[in-house]
Amino acid sequence: MLLAQISDLHIKQPGALAYRRVDTAAGLSRTIARLNALAPRPDAVVITGDLVDRGSTEEYLHLKALLAPLEIPYWLMVGNHDAREALREVFPERAELRAGGEFVQYAADIGEMRLIALDSMQPGQSAGTLCAQRLAWLAEQLDAARERPVIVALHHPPFDCGIGHMDAIRLDDAAAQALEALIAQHPNVERVICGHVHRPMFVRFGGTIASTVPAPAHQVTLDLAPGAPSSFTLEPSAFALHRYDPRGGVVTHHAYVDESEGPYPFYEPSGGLIP
Repeated sequence: MLLAQISDLHIKQPGALAYRRVDTAAGLSRTIARLNALAPRPDAVVITGDLVDRGSTEEYLHLKALLAPLEIPYWLMVGNHDAREALREVFPERAELRAGGEFVQYAADIGEMRLIALDSMQPGQSAGTLCAQRLAWLAEQLDAARERPVIVALHHPPFDCGIGHMDAIRLDDAAAQALEALIAQHPNVERVICGHVHRPMFVRFGGTIASTVPAPAHQVTLDLAPGAPSSFTLEPSAFALHRYDPRGGVVTHHAYVDESEGPYPFYEPSGGLIP
């Protein structure tokens, strides 16, 4: 099983740039072309929130058009920049977006893997949370999948990363602690995957590994100094590939969107190592 993860698309209305500088639509289009060209091709793509920038219907219509060339099944999730009802309005064919009642959360089978998509957004706020209702739903889903490998996905990371302005708007402490306690009861959870921070990070969490992923367009500046300003960079776009094998579990790769030189051989045609 091969699951691609992209996140934080921040799609705006056609022709608009994020922060007057970033062409997020072009970033997504390049990412889709790269995903379509992968061999082997992923079984599915999960998009872990911040699908659009301001939650408008026009932005979701633009997103839907941009996703149309993607030749791989995809699963949508919400982040703090999203709006649940506008998303549902533009994607009426996606029954899973309504499966969680008030929340955009659902479970899906991807090969041997069970993907549990969890809604961590709070409308009108940048930080995330998990209320008692969402945690109870997750507990039910985890109990139902005890015999299978599981990936839990949510937008907001449940841990501090050291980038102060992002830590201020992560999943709140109470929700993070409750989530970690719940995950720790289920050793079949292979990964907790998140977005929000626009950077690749890994941390031990609840007996498994929690991670975040770079974005298709701009990245959050890697500045771990206390009080560092909120800013972004145009570092290379990237995404994650989560590969599951029953013998070894999940191995996560990060792949860059844009082409680079190579591949070049290590060995001569005769078999000797190239000096």
